[in-house]
Amino acid sequence: MSKFPDTLVQENVDLQPYNTLNISASARYFATVETKAELKKLLICLDSEPLLVLGGGSNVLFADDFEGLVLHVGIRGKQVIEETDEHIWLKVGAGENWHQTVRYCVKQGWGGIENLSLIPGTVGAAPIQNIGAYGVELKEVFQWLEAVSVDTSEVKRFEKKDCQFGYRDSIFKGELRGKYVITNVVLKLSKHAVVNTSYGAIRSELESRGIEDPSIREISDIVVDIRNSKLPNPETLGNAGSFFKNPIVDKEIYQHIKNDYLDVPGYQVDENSVKIPAGWLIEQAGWKGKVVGNVGTYEQQALVIVNHGGANGSEILQLAKNIRESVKEQFGIALVPEVNIV
Repeated sequence: MSKFPDTLVQENVDLQPYNTLNISASARYFATVETKAELKKLLICLDSEPLLVLGGGSNVLFADDFEGLVLHVGIRGKQVIEETDEHIWLKVGAGENWHQTVRYCVKQGWGGIENLSLIPGTVGAAPIQNIGAYGVELKEVFQWLEAVSVDTSEVKRFEKKDCQFGYRDSIFKGELRGKYVITNVVLKLSKHAVVNTSYGAIRSELESRGIEDPSIREISDIVVDIRNSKLPNPETLGNAGSFFKNPIVDKEIYQHIKNDYLDVPGYQVDENSVKIPAGWLIEQAGWKGKVVGNVGTYEQQALVIVNHGGANGSEILQLAKNIRESVKEQFGIALVPEVNIV
């Protein structure tokens, strides 16, 4: 008999519908929580049971079955909690879909996250990863979040400085990994947004469309079109988006690569560091569009590993390992997975 409340928890649940890589794996226990009260009730019963918190399942690879509790966060709601002539503070439930939240804000005329359109996943997962795209990172609009302690069930507020945001990183991926469940996130958005068109692909699209003074809606639409042209729809082709982080290397390493590859793209991070697109490295290593059994890399973007149907987690892991070894051998750069491997 389960030690968890029968009204909240199911046993031996297939996780295939809950991850965008479309991997079949079993959870010993599974629950969707829609309130803090439900969450606390489960955490009190947790004891030493392994816990996995799942949002949209868009950034996770199940390498095996999970012999514990998979907690699917379904806390919803959007509320303006503070407002000035220039800004609004929007409190959003962790279970809200991220892209739908972006589009909601764009429709209201609230700017700041339009460049983050069409990123899959939930609002609660966004600060864990410090999601970013097209010249913008979440930390730029993030204010604070609420989370429930796994050990004590107490609610704690984390300010921006507490989250220790880095490139696709936060304290919740390191020191506090698995110790808190995020329930709400507060974003500070602008009523009179200055759009960010620093990313080359956005500027090119604006020029081709003849748009000189873009609105946040136009930026959002362009980002959606760019992402759709590069990334497969998880509903038709299983994937978790970018599988690896874009590596940040010393300037000297970048220059050394540039001596052999004149067209290597690079984005200056600071005076000593350059970010190189992982997709370019993987493509140069010969992996773009390659199919191995049931898995492969996407034909339009080598950074995306796809499930062509029927793949298991070990097949994805093996392909990722082979790609990392190839890039390491050719460029001396160790790729780091962006996807969480369970």
